[in-house]
Amino acid sequence: MNEIIDIAADKMNKTINVLKRDLGGLRAGRANPQLLERITVDYYGSQTPINQIGNISSPEPRLLVINLWDPKMIPMVEKAIQKSDLGINPTNDGKLIRLVFPELTEERRKDLVKTIKKKAEESKVAIRSIRRDAIENIKKQKKDSVITEDDQKNLEEDAQKITDDSIKEIDRIASEKEKEIMEF
Repeated sequence: MNEIIDIAADKMNKTINVLKRDLGGLRAGRANPQLLERITVDYYGSQTPINQIGNISSPEPRLLVINLWDPKMIPMVEKAIQKSDLGINPTNDGKLIRLVFPELTEERRKDLVKTIKKKAEESKVAIRSIRRDAIENIKKQKKDSVITEDDQKNLEEDAQKITDDSIKEIDRIASEKEKEIMEF
């Protein structure tokens, strides 16, 4: 394969990974430690994800328990969770922080599905933009006589194929997440 196609494929994979991470942060009625990955706390001068300053466990489907290695961090972690978009109020007993996730309402589920569709569409737009850039580079190589017309045609087909595959993967990921949210 050509370097242009390799670079485009790599960028498309990164776009898909960003989508997976974003959708992993959406709440599907059950408590998932992944939900806290995006939340950071000022830990002795540096912004640190919660999962790096304590253990996060899910003893029940709708409960997360955070056991911090430094109990003095409890108020700061609680504040960070309250400021986040989780919409959950943490409680603590001086040693552990508990996050109880309420059952999702039908309206909230529909909102989450809309968010999933929006994020998936944004990812598809990014994928198409990557394809457009790759094809422009291929045409430039042809114009500069680096590749032949047959090479150009083959590379453009390759660019289209990886684009189609990436868009199928985005649809699959979004569909799985929608099912997960609507099944409760």
